[in-house]
Amino acid sequence: MARLQLFLCWFFLCVWAAESGDKPKKKDIRDYNDADMARLLEQWEEDDDIEEGDLPEHRRSPPPVDFSKVDPSKPEELLKMSKKGRTLMVFATVSGEPTEKETEEVTGLWQGSLFNANFDIQRFVVGSNRVIFMLRDGSMAWEVKDFLVAQERCADVTVEGQVFPGKGANKDDPKYKQQKEGSGKKSKKLKSEL
Repeated sequence: MARLQLFLCWFFLCVWAAESGDKPKKKDIRDYNDADMARLLEQWEEDDDIEEGDLPEHRRSPPPVDFSKVDPSKPEELLKMSKKGRTLMVFATVSGEPTEKETEEVTGLWQGSLFNANFDIQRFVVGSNRVIFMLRDGSMAWEVKDFLVAQERCADVTVEGQVFPGKGANKDDPKYKQQKEGSGKKSKKLKSEL
């Protein structure tokens, strides 16, 4: 008798396990919570083939850099190639003691000139004399820098942490003197090596 009871318990357990494992209960879409919606979105994106250009910038693969075309005496060329297709920020300072409104007007003229020269550029005023220019293609940053430093009201331009004095810079400022002396020493050293 004990064997029969044991057999029946085992049989009912197997039947119960088979019935519950066959069909998982489907949840009504109206009962989905935020976590269910997030899982559904992840599954949807896994199956989706997204083109490289549609991916956000941080998920795109960096463009290949051909080092055979890079001149080692021009480090700017390597930076240009490595920043191609990447967003880059260029910081500029307006000379004198401008108000924020004056900075807005002066840098607006600069942005308009750059826009007319086919540069995809956005401008953000971040202080009474400071502005950020955002470029969609970072390889153009050095051309933008060359334009900005030639402007009368430009005190300095910063690209990739390197400060370049502008036409409106105070030439007696120690931060510009150090940079000039450092670049002068490099050029003298290069000339002596040649």
